[in-house]
Formats: sequence, structure tokens, C-alpha cells
Amino acid sequence: MADRQGSLTGLTDEEAREFHGFFMTSFIGFTVVAVIAHFLVWMWRPWLPSVKGYASLQDSVTTAASALVNLIT
Repeated sequence: MADRQGSLTGLTDEEAREFHGFFMTSFIGFTVVAVIAHFLVWMWRPWLPSVKGYASLQDSVTTAASALVNLIT
């Protein structure tokens, strides 16, 4: 216990380095998955308007809503 007094976390230098390695690997993996997910969603449905503006999105939503209403009724 005497060798752990210098650390606020209570970890030794070796334990802290090991934890840091796991943390960085997990963080980088999560970031890569998030970037890929954002890219795929962007390809599916861009969240910035096209040249026509948001009016082009309204036509798509109207068409989708009409199709959904036809399925329900």
C-alpha cells in the first residue's frame, strides 16, 4: 500500500499504463465505428439541404407519408 500513495487513482504506473492502453484502443475503435456510421447515414439521407433547399425533402416526406397512409388503410 505504501507504493500507491503518490497516485490519486491508487494505480501503480504499470497498471495506469495498461488501463490507458485499453482506454485508447476502445476510444479509437468507438470513434472509427461512429465515423463509419455517420458516413453511411450521410450517404442514405444527407442532413444538409441540396441545391433546391429543404423543399426537395418535403416532397420526399409527402410521398412517404402518402404511401404509409395507403398501407394503413
